[in-house]
Amino acid sequence: MFQVYDTQVAKRFTIYNSLFLDLPFDDIYVTGTLLPFLGKACEKGFAEGKSPREIIDRFFEEMMPEEKGKAQTDFLFQMIQYVERQVVLFDSIEDAAYEKINDISGKGSVKALISRVESDRKKEELIEKLKTFSIRLTLTAHPTQFYPGNVLGIITDLEKAIRTDDLESINLLLQQLGKTGFINREKPTPFDEAISLIWYLENVFYHSIPDIIIRLLNGLGQPLHTWENPAILKVGFWPGGDRDGNPFVTHETTIQVADRLKKWLMRCYYRDLRKLRKRLTFKHVEEHIVKAERGIYFTLFENKEVYASKEDLLAVLFDAREALVKYHDGLFLDLLDQFILKVRIFGFHFAYMDLRQDSRKHDGLWEEVFSLQGKEFIGSESELIEKVMKTKSLPSLDQYQEPFHKEMLQSIGTVNAVQKTNGEDGLHRYIISNCQSVLHILEVYQLAKLTLRKKVGELPLDIVPLFETIDDLKMAPEIMSKLYQMPEYKTHLTSRNSKQNIMLGFSDGTKDGGYLKANWSILVAKEELTRVSRENGIEVVFFDGRGGPVARGGGNLHNFYASLGEKVENSEIQVTIQGQTISSNYGKQASCIYNFEQLLSAGVESHLYPNFEKSLNEEQRALIDKLANIGYGKYKDLKSHPKFVPYLEHVAPLKFFGMTNIGSRPLKRGKDSGLRFEDLRAIPFVGSWAQMKQNIPGFYGVGTAISALEKEGGMDELKKLYQDSLFFRTLLSNSMQSLKKCFYPATAYLKDNPEYSEFWQLLFQEFECSVEKLKEIAEMEELMDDNLVSKTSIEIRERIVLPLITIQQYAIQTILENGGSTEILDKLILRTMFGIINATRNAA
Repeated sequence: MFQVYDTQVAKRFTIYNSLFLDLPFDDIYVTGTLLPFLGKACEKGFAEGKSPREIIDRFFEEMMPEEKGKAQTDFLFQMIQYVERQVVLFDSIEDAAYEKINDISGKGSVKALISRVESDRKKEELIEKLKTFSIRLTLTAHPTQFYPGNVLGIITDLEKAIRTDDLESINLLLQQLGKTGFINREKPTPFDEAISLIWYLENVFYHSIPDIIIRLLNGLGQPLHTWENPAILKVGFWPGGDRDGNPFVTHETTIQVADRLKKWLMRCYYRDLRKLRKRLTFKHVEEHIVKAERGIYFTLFENKEVYASKEDLLAVLFDAREALVKYHDGLFLDLLDQFILKVRIFGFHFAYMDLRQDSRKHDGLWEEVFSLQGKEFIGSESELIEKVMKTKSLPSLDQYQEPFHKEMLQSIGTVNAVQKTNGEDGLHRYIISNCQSVLHILEVYQLAKLTLRKKVGELPLDIVPLFETIDDLKMAPEIMSKLYQMPEYKTHLTSRNSKQNIMLGFSDGTKDGGYLKANWSILVAKEELTRVSRENGIEVVFFDGRGGPVARGGGNLHNFYASLGEKVENSEIQVTIQGQTISSNYGKQASCIYNFEQLLSAGVESHLYPNFEKSLNEEQRALIDKLANIGYGKYKDLKSHPKFVPYLEHVAPLKFFGMTNIGSRPLKRGKDSGLRFEDLRAIPFVGSWAQMKQNIPGFYGVGTAISALEKEGGMDELKKLYQDSLFFRTLLSNSMQSLKKCFYPATAYLKDNPEYSEFWQLLFQEFECSVEKLKEIAEMEELMDDNLVSKTSIEIRERIVLPLITIQQYAIQTILENGGSTEILDKLILRTMFGIINATRNAA
C-alpha cells in the first residue's frame, strides 16, 4: 500500500505543485519561485540550531537584500497564501487517491464482514446483533475546519479533476484557488455553521448510509422494506442545539435548524421521487408515486404539510409497492425498496439533534425559580433533590429577571415543536455538561417534565449526563447507581425502553488528566457503568465526546472500538466528529463509506468474537493503571507549574483562536476577564499546543511513566502488553501520531528565554523521553514505522507548513524579545494558524 501511496500521492504532489508554483499572487511573480528556497532555508536553519528570527532574517539578507520593512512583511503574507493553497492541493490529491490507498473491500469492510461470518457460521448471530445495534456519528460545529464554503466547493472540483488527470481543469482551478479568499470576513452565526454541515448530510451521508445498509442486508439475505432496524447507521447533529458549546445558540436557532434539516431532506426525497417516476410508469403504481411526489412538493415549495409524519409517506409508498408486486411482477421493485429504506432511515428529521447545557446554568435557573417562589435553594444534595422533585410548576416566563434563564426554558420547549414537525427522532436528548451529581441530572429531568407538561413515564426526552473530569469519571458509577434506585426516574427509563445514554468527555478528560489517565479512566468508567446498569436492568448507551486530534480523544477510532472487551456495553457506538475529521474521514462518499464500515465491523466483531485480543487480564490492568497514575502525576505537576497558564497566554497563540472567524463560539466559558485553566475550552487549549508543534496533551507523561516502570524492571512486561493488547497498542499508537507531529526545534529559542526557559525544557525533556520509550516498547527504528502511509502523509504535510511554523514563531519570538506586540506581528500569527491546522487533518 505504501508504494501505491508514493505513486498516487507523493509523486503526484511533486508534479502538480510545480504547476502550482507558477501561479502569481497580487503581481508578485517571484513568490512561487522563492517558496522552495524559503522551505529549504527553514529546514537548514533549524538543523543548524538557528532561531526563527535568525532564519527569516538570513533569508532576506541572502535572497532579497534590497527589500526592507513593509516589503518583507508583504512577502511573508504572500508565502502564507501559497502554503495555504499547497495544503489544499495535497488534500485534494489524497482524496482523489482514497480508494487506491485504502483497502475498500478488505478487513473491516461489509464485504469482508459477511465473508467472515459465513465461513465461521455466525451469519444468524450477526443478523440478530444488527437488529439492535447502531452507530451514531454526531456532527459538531467545533471550529477546527478553516475552509469557507466557496473554498470547499473548489476542493471538491479539484479532487474530481485530479482523479482524471485533467490538467487544463486543474490549472484553472488552481488559479481560482489563488484568487479566492480563505478567510471569513465575519464570524459565522450558529445557523451558518449548521448550513455548512447540512451540506455533508445532503451530498454525502444521504447517499452513503443507504448504500452501506443495502449491501449489508442484501449480503445477509434480508428484505429491505421490512428490516426492523433501518437506523443501523445514523447522524447526530449539534449545531442549533449545543448551548454549552455555543452560548449564542437560542431557541429560535434550534427551530430554524430543525426546519432547514427537514426542508433539505425533502429536497433529497423530491429528487429521488422524480427519478422513480421515470421508471414506475405503470397503471395502478404511477398514481401512488405521483401522490408521494406532489405531497413532498407541497411541503417543500408551498409550506403545506401534506404528511404529518414519515408513516403517512410510507403508507403511500407501500401502496405503490403492493400494486407493483400484484400487477407488474415487481418490475423495478429494487428501486422502490431502496427509496422506502431511505425514508425509514432518515424519516422527517434527517439528523438527530441534541440539546446541551452546563450543569452550573441549571443550578442558577433553579435558584431563581425558588427565589421567585419565595424560597431558598440551599441544603444538602438529598434535600435539594427533594425540593426539586416536589416542585409542581414553574413561574411564568415574564417573571424571570435573568434573560438567560428564560431562554433556557424556551430552549427546552423546542422539544415539543421539533418533535411535532420532524418526529421524535428530530430532537429527543438533553445533554448535561460538567455533570457531577444526581441532582444535576434530576434538575434537568424535572425542568423538562414541567416545561413540556408531561406526566411521569411520558417524557419523550432522554436525559444524558456528560462526565468529563477525572474525578467526575470516578464518581459516575456511584451517581448512576443512586439514580437508578429512584422510583420515578426508573419509571421514566422504563418508558424509554430501559436505556440510559451516558456521555463521556474524552476532550475535556484529556485536558484535565493528561493522555494516559483520561483514556484509562474512561475505559474503567465504562466498565463500572456497564456493571451497575446491568445490575439495575438498564442498558447503558455510551456517547463518546471525541475530537479530531489524539489530544482530544481522536486518533484511530476503529481500533479503539474493536479493543473494548465484554465488560463494556456495546449495543451502540456513538461518537462526536468535528472540523477537519468530518471533511477528511466523511467528506466524500468513498471515505464516508470506508470509515462507517470500519466502525460497523469494529462494533459487531467485538460482540461476535469477544475473546479476540480484547480482554485485559488483572496483571495487564494493574500495569496500565500504574502507568496512567504515574503519567497523571507528571501532567498534574506541569499544570501546577507557575508558568503553565502564562505560557499559554503569552507564548502560545491561544488568544488568536478567538480572532479566526472560523466559529461563532467564544474562546472560553465564563465571563471573567482573566484566563483560568478550568474555563478554557478543549479546542483552543489543544490547538495552541498543536500550533506550537508541541502537542503536550497528546503525550505528556507517557515517557515518564514508561521510564518509571523500566526502572522497576517492567520493560519486558510493557513490550508484551503492547503486542498482546489491542487497547494498549491503540493507545500508544495514537500517542505516536501526536509525537510525530511535534517539531521542537521551532521553539528551541525559548530555552534561552529567562522567563520560560525552565518550562520549555520540561516540555522538551518529556518529548524526547516519550519518543525514545515508545520506540523501545514498539521495537521500531522510528515512530509509526508500522503505518508508513500515515507516517509519510504526516511528513509531507509538516514539510509543506514548515515555512508557516517558522513565520509564526518568528512573530512570537519578536514579540517576546521586543517586549510587546504590533498589529503586523499579530496578523502574521493569525494568518499562519489556518494552514497549520488544516495540514493536520489526518485524525491527529
